[in-house]
Amino acid sequence: MHARTWLAASAVLLTAGCAAEATPVALPPAAQAPVEVAAASSGGACRLLDFEVIAKHTGAHFDVAAAVEQGDTHTCVVRAERSLLPELTLSVTDTSIDTSGFTQDVLPRGATKISKLGKIAYRQKLPKKGKAGPGAEVGWLATEGRLATLRWTSPPGTDPAEAEKMAGKLVNLAKAVDTRRL
Repeated sequence: MHARTWLAASAVLLTAGCAAEATPVALPPAAQAPVEVAAASSGGACRLLDFEVIAKHTGAHFDVAAAVEQGDTHTCVVRAERSLLPELTLSVTDTSIDTSGFTQDVLPRGATKISKLGKIAYRQKLPKKGKAGPGAEVGWLATEGRLATLRWTSPPGTDPAEAEKMAGKLVNLAKAVDTRRL
């Protein structure tokens, strides 16, 4: 029985005089505990993410995930239920580019190339933008013909040095994500 239905039925019984005296109504244990939902249950690129794996690599705890697909691009955004930032975004696009095309068309100026992630990869610190603090990004060309990007957006007031540290943490998270199938 749903908690609302149970409470409504209890209220009716109490007001109809079926109870000799008003006693506090306790919710069943299942109604008291929030239900944890896996990021993967949102579908799309969220199938590649796991809240525990994100926490292990970034130190951040998220509990909300949303996915969207547009054409060949699958995107997942994860956040904590009670705050807009920080935010982690994963975008995955089917592609036929090679490492040369990645270097020429995808690799941002000033980004640091990284090894042992896909065919070719980079990481970069992002400046603060609008009401968000500084961020970090890791992009890579996966071996399965996918172009992937992990982007971290920090809350306002975050020290830029923290964004640089997060870029390193995202590399390790990207390595964990890269081994999963969409």
